[in-house]
Amino acid sequence: MAGNREGEDRGAINAAKRRHRSVPTAPQRRMFFSDVKPYEVPEKSDDLKGPASGVVHLPHRVLWAPGNGRIDLDAEGGVGLAYRAVLAEGTVEDQTAVVNWDRLVEVWPELLLPHRVRRLWEERFPELRAGASA
Repeated sequence: MAGNREGEDRGAINAAKRRHRSVPTAPQRRMFFSDVKPYEVPEKSDDLKGPASGVVHLPHRVLWAPGNGRIDLDAEGGVGLAYRAVLAEGTVEDQTAVVNWDRLVEVWPELLLPHRVRRLWEERFPELRAGASA
């Protein structure tokens, strides 16, 4: 009897494997953190009245880098570093304190941003997209 039971178990297992193989599955889309991470964008470009030059201080939650969050916007790469950090990691309050609209338009085409951040900002402010293609 034990041998018969063993054969039944193997038969059930094989049947389950066949059923499992025959069930179509939806293709899995790989999910990235940047696909679901919440990003903030101000309502109006007029709110972006940060300094066009000089030194800004970014909180540690926005920029994890040496220098205690101090960035000289006039130094080479300073605007790109500050704007990239605050657009991708900052709150609207951080963005309005740091970002200057005219300077943002000027550097937008070269600004290295996560794709979704760029898309969100260009959807809110189409003039950025227009400036990038000019």
